[in-house]
Amino acid sequence: MICVAGLGVSGTAVARAMAARGEKVVVLEGRDGERARATAAALAGIGVEVRFGEPAELPAGTSLVVATGWPPHHPLLVAAAEAGVEVIGEVELAWRLRPAGAAPWLALTGTNGKTTAVRMLTSMLTAAGHRALAVGNVGTPVVEAVTGPADVLAVELSSFQLHRSPGIAPHTAAVLNVAPDHLDWHGSLEEYARVKGEIFTRAGTVVHNADDEWSARLAAPYDGGTGARSVGFTLGVPAPGQVGVVEDLLVDRAFVADPARNAEELASFDDIRPFAPHNVANALAAAAMARSYGVPAEAVRRGLLDFVPDPHRMARVARVGEVDYVDDSKATNPHAAAASLAAYPSIVWIAGGQLKGADVEELVRRAAPRLRGAVLLGVDRERIRQALARHAANVPVVEVAGQDTGVMDRVVIEAARLAAPGDTVLLAPAGASLDMFPGYGARGEAFAQAVLERLDGSQGGAGGV
Repeated sequence: MICVAGLGVSGTAVARAMAARGEKVVVLEGRDGERARATAAALAGIGVEVRFGEPAELPAGTSLVVATGWPPHHPLLVAAAEAGVEVIGEVELAWRLRPAGAAPWLALTGTNGKTTAVRMLTSMLTAAGHRALAVGNVGTPVVEAVTGPADVLAVELSSFQLHRSPGIAPHTAAVLNVAPDHLDWHGSLEEYARVKGEIFTRAGTVVHNADDEWSARLAAPYDGGTGARSVGFTLGVPAPGQVGVVEDLLVDRAFVADPARNAEELASFDDIRPFAPHNVANALAAAAMARSYGVPAEAVRRGLLDFVPDPHRMARVARVGEVDYVDDSKATNPHAAAASLAAYPSIVWIAGGQLKGADVEELVRRAAPRLRGAVLLGVDRERIRQALARHAANVPVVEVAGQDTGVMDRVVIEAARLAAPGDTVLLAPAGASLDMFPGYGARGEAFAQAVLERLDGSQGGAGGV
């Protein structure tokens, strides 16, 4: 019998896949609710049992546990391992279920930029004529795609997914960056980084960020002698074996006939939307992965031009009174917020939420010269306020108390009061959203709605940057 731990999107996909193969499946779910009950009812129709509540023990006869999102220290998973029952994740299961001749995987991970990079990569592959599909942490469970019509999969993997994926062997693997995140789940930055690095273990080509200490460190063992090809990407001028930047051009010195003497132009800054240094890095990572799969330079450029950013990623909501209002609600950790803050010269910063154990000191210290004001909300706002007091004492700070979603209206009003012409009011929270909202998307939508209600139909307008 297969025990599926978790009734989320991945857990439901696993249950359906295994039931379709004639397996007896029991799903364990700790949280109850109307949506979960509806999912359970649908699964019951195909013979899958769902048990709600915190489980005391494994279902009798369990031969395999597929964990989706449960932390490694969960007592039931620990007990399963101690009892000799294998515990894997949805991604590992998907790898094992691949049929003969299955589509190769181009897999990437990182603290930030994963979804943007994997969608850029998918766009490049599509521009080259491949039937490419973005799967994994981007939204579509890998287990649903491994038997589908795609001829190549662009796979976004979180640290949670990599934690229990010991057998995957992607054609190409990339680590975009590593910064403190999910420390409450992994226990330490070192363990978090180690799990991220697992993506390289059996990859044919290893793509790393030469400007990121952890990414470069994780890739170092593959720089010769392992059979894998190691390729770096950098915002500087690339060395042989790298892709990088020359003036305003993205250039390749890795996948050319003579990397020591030649380079090939891939795209320009004008092809990247929204333009920001971290998005240039995302484009370089995607380009390196695409080139490893034989994508020509013209398809790299076309893929970037065709790429449409996902919502809540540096999206300009409106301009009101010569002040831009930008939604980067997806900046759910300090590393992502730092990249967003670096893109604008004069900022009224909206921040706060669940910091998940991350430190904000360095983020605030570096951002201080750009800040014209800050409006704080959410459960961990006090920690950000204290950092601002230490590193940006002259910056006016407003705290907006309350945990209801209506708080965002007051936040926007306060931010507007602090802003002057030429400023950017930037929602880059540096924390997760679940203390107040169903997700970062709902947080961004609340921000956009509050901003647009201030326009009274007379100024500005929605649009991307």
